[in-house]
Amino acid sequence: MSDDYDLDSGPDPASFAAAEPESASESADDAARSFRAVGIGPGNLDYLTPRGERAIREADVVVGFETVVEFVADRTEADLLTCGYADEGETLERFAERVADGETGTAVLMGDPNHSGYQFVGKVERAIDRPVRVVPGISSLQMAASRARTPMEDSAFVTLHKSGDVSADLDRLRSAAGERHLLVLPRPFDWMPGDVAADLLDAGASASLEAIVCERLTHDDEAITRTTLGDLAEESGGTGREDTPFSDLSVLVVRAD
Repeated sequence: MSDDYDLDSGPDPASFAAAEPESASESADDAARSFRAVGIGPGNLDYLTPRGERAIREADVVVGFETVVEFVADRTEADLLTCGYADEGETLERFAERVADGETGTAVLMGDPNHSGYQFVGKVERAIDRPVRVVPGISSLQMAASRARTPMEDSAFVTLHKSGDVSADLDRLRSAAGERHLLVLPRPFDWMPGDVAADLLDAGASASLEAIVCERLTHDDEAITRTTLGDLAEESGGTGREDTPFSDLSVLVVRAD
């Protein structure tokens, strides 16, 4: 396993994952031996890409958070290694031992690994001590942009859904509010939509900006709340599930003026 790290002081495993680009191509032989981090989409498996499904189906061992692995358990006969935050390191060590013995391994992440998944990708790479090829998925951010009709090229995207300090990410939102659409992945449960709205108001954003909270996108119980930044800020405060009316599977969209 890798050296210890402190997400508030570094090194951040996301930086490890993003340290250099992947190789430009993979040969057929490389494809058979490589290890992948697969984005499974926002939860509805209609949005799991064929390439991602193949990587899951053909793996000998699949690792990921229990809430993610359960979505794809019926799509593979691989051994499933599930974890939570408490046993993440131990589970990845077991995964590393399996792939070191020659087995093909696939790590699974919700949505698209390129949207708030690099900390886990970095941890996987450090554990197995070899490159992991990322298989992108459909992100809830893409779904939210479609629902809110906010083109990506006119938007500023920030993820708060990560461990560690998010002050730089909040600064990006503050500077872009009102000028560009904002697409935000909140962090359960200390930086939920209401908390982000309150922070933007404190930074001078207009209370009349349209705010849209998209919950559980593509799931049967999908919900979309349309409000204003000012009204949304009334839902700020607290750090527990009971302190917010919104799901931990939420995306906040703030439309530009």
